[in-house]
Amino acid sequence: MVKGVKFFDHVDAGDPVEQARKYQADGADELVFYDITASHEGRQIMVDLVRRVMENIFMPLTVGGGIRTLDDATQLIQAGAEKVSINSAAVKNPKLLTEVARKFGRCATVLGLDANRVKGADGRERWEVFINGGRVPTGIDVLEWSKRAESLGAGEIVLNVMNADGTITGYDLEMTAAVSDAVRIPVVASGGAGSPQHMLEVLTIGHADAALAASIFHFETYTIGQTKQFLHEHGVAVRLV
Repeated sequence: MVKGVKFFDHVDAGDPVEQARKYQADGADELVFYDITASHEGRQIMVDLVRRVMENIFMPLTVGGGIRTLDDATQLIQAGAEKVSINSAAVKNPKLLTEVARKFGRCATVLGLDANRVKGADGRERWEVFINGGRVPTGIDVLEWSKRAESLGAGEIVLNVMNADGTITGYDLEMTAAVSDAVRIPVVASGGAGSPQHMLEVLTIGHADAALAASIFHFETYTIGQTKQFLHEHGVAVRLV
């Protein structure tokens, strides 16, 4: 298990099986497991690791990274994943979202959307979709792709804002709110969590349906229990530990 900043400079953050067991004991609601270099390196999905993780936990697991075909998604679901998150392959082959949704339902079909704020030659900022672990720009607009993915069968979007990833300075509230307002399916905010306050902000100001965090939990800056208690005290409905 690793953690980086803006998708790069990764450092070791522990064994995924041990950490999964710990997060379940700590009261996490869901585990999101991304093999972040699988597409870039052309590797296969890590079915065996998913199976080992699921032998140790009972909470829902979303898995992404290296999923290229319906068979890949099927293997992960059979290994115990509740949802599969598709990013690069969905951009290259949008009908894959439809195929997965038809076989396993929209609730199991997640669009992993790696978004970046970039400036064009005209100096104007735009929100662009990236693939291959954030290494390859696509020229695709984030909001347009979000809406199209929903129409294709995605039942959830995990919005990974690359500019904020690992910075622990807060989520991208503007982009998260825009995506959340553009679609009717749940949007999970990802990238930038540095405190429970940041989670509160993205769930309220950012209109997100859920908040994903890594650094603050991996390196024990805050516990899941502390975070949930804070959100509960500020009016957010959470399952308390």
